[in-house]
Amino acid sequence: MPTINHMIKTNKSPLIMGILNVTPDSFSDGGHFFSSKKAIDHAYQMLDEGADMIDIGGESTKPGALPVSIDEEMARIKPVLEALKNETNLYLSLDTNKAKVMELGLDLGVSMINDVYALRNEGAMDVIAKSTCDVCLMHMQGKPQTMQANPQYNDVVNEVKSFLSDRINACLKNDIHQDRIVIDPGFGFGKTFDDNLNVFNSIAQFQDLKSPMLIGISRKSMMRTIIGDNEDDIIQLSAFMAALAAQRGASILRVHDVKETQKALNYFS
Repeated sequence: MPTINHMIKTNKSPLIMGILNVTPDSFSDGGHFFSSKKAIDHAYQMLDEGADMIDIGGESTKPGALPVSIDEEMARIKPVLEALKNETNLYLSLDTNKAKVMELGLDLGVSMINDVYALRNEGAMDVIAKSTCDVCLMHMQGKPQTMQANPQYNDVVNEVKSFLSDRINACLKNDIHQDRIVIDPGFGFGKTFDDNLNVFNSIAQFQDLKSPMLIGISRKSMMRTIIGDNEDDIIQLSAFMAALAAQRGASILRVHDVKETQKALNYFS
């Protein structure tokens, strides 16, 4: 399986990462794909619509979400990962911050670990250092349970960049090569609406960090603030802003709505 950098260099850019939440409580699609069969079917639907990879998560990280046990998270993701790896040669990403869950995912053949804690939890850095997988390092102020209570920054763009730079350096010190690292500024993770807009308008600046950038704004609360509560409007705005992020330097777009995102990208191409 090629590395993410190889995929970016040799395939169309940006790459579309379809979101598959195998949870009962994710902020946008929680419960819709909670059964393994529904999750697998939805993964194939996203591939048919143009997804280049699938990001599978067994624990919600929406604002206020409570953590689930390691055993519960593994039970949710294992049958889905097994089915997709047995039937395809798909590039799979696993959205988790727990070292033991990472180990299970790597044993089952995932190509990327997507960690909202950026390998700060116990054992996570060691798991990635011992592997050959790609890793996505995301910025988050606080924890999902409390991150939106009162996020504060003096300079949100520079603080997010500094955090990501520090996490890249931590990986390099642990012999995780730069070619394996992806960064994510973490829209909605410990950030106000104004913070999110400031970061979005400064996406190009994150290219200074010399790592491919993943942008995940799909159906985030900032969309609702901009355009209102109509779901179709939120989906269309999410697709439009994803395409705009690609124009500003994003290499990977993490989205719920693959077909709409692909249409928006075609419009801007």
